[in-house]
Amino acid sequence: MSQSQNHARAAPAPNSGPHHHNGQESRWNAAFRQFASACAMFAGSRWAFALAVATLLVWAASGPLFHFSDTWQLVINTATTIVTFLMVFLIQNTQNRDAMALHLKLDELLRAVHGARTRLVDLERLTDEELDQLQKEFERVGRRAAEHERGHRART
Repeated sequence: MSQSQNHARAAPAPNSGPHHHNGQESRWNAAFRQFASACAMFAGSRWAFALAVATLLVWAASGPLFHFSDTWQLVINTATTIVTFLMVFLIQNTQNRDAMALHLKLDELLRAVHGARTRLVDLERLTDEELDQLQKEFERVGRRAAEHERGHRART
């Protein structure tokens, strides 16, 4: 089988998978993906940081008005807990998507490069022990390459 035939066989069909029906992403998945992505982008922006700082400053400045009461403290604790709880899920969603996209891109490169070890395609599914063993193998390969390079420089 030629490399181009192997490439065509290995590449997943666009718009396939559990989130697509008849080639279309469900409205719920599309809406949630767009919402999560927009929230994650905003949460990492300078505007979100400025809003958080402004909120804390207003809360702190209102302390004397509320006599630094338990309720005054509970307001900020509850608000930050709710925001944090929701952001964990939204950010995790975007990170999962980014990681999957990165894995797919790297898998495609591994499949496309002649001589690449395609057994590396699904590394994220290996056990911790298998990953440790593979890391040690790459360290050995790296040391051998460095020794070979030093020997080559010494001969020239």
